[in-house]
Amino acid sequence: MTPQDISNLIVRTSMKDRAAFDLLYRQTSAKLFGVCLRVLKDRGEAEEALQEVFVKIWTKADRFAVSDLSPISWLVAIARNHAIDRIRARREPAAYIDAALDVADPAPGPEAAAVAGGESERIYRCLDELEKDRAAAVRGAYLDGESYAELAARHDVPLNTMRTWLRRSLLKLRECLER
Repeated sequence: MTPQDISNLIVRTSMKDRAAFDLLYRQTSAKLFGVCLRVLKDRGEAEEALQEVFVKIWTKADRFAVSDLSPISWLVAIARNHAIDRIRARREPAAYIDAALDVADPAPGPEAAAVAGGESERIYRCLDELEKDRAAAVRGAYLDGESYAELAARHDVPLNTMRTWLRRSLLKLRECLER
């Protein structure tokens, strides 16, 4: 069937000629089904879509403009667009954009990062004021996560002595930070 023949069938379909519509269906349904199947990737859904496409063709045939362009392109565009619309319709709607405002960013903001940076400088400066072994014990306990027993063994002091070192060192750090 030539493009001119298909154009004539579409024009006659626009005038509600059932015989022309039947012939148009028989001549183009295989190609349009292939378009629907390629987009939808499901045979059953493609069959349903094809029937809906031909309902659209029946109701919109009067919008077809006869030209030098291929009439099958017009039919394929209807089928493709309908199949894409079916895919869009089965997707869950996107969440409203304002819902994103309720999602908290776990990272500290710029202000918190600046404050934390300044605080860490103050803490390290105060740690430098402690005796070297006391500062090393505080760093080991609170920055490296070492246990009191591990620190006591490393510094070769009794466990209670290590606890006293840490408690007194924290008190000195607090005094330093309050200045």
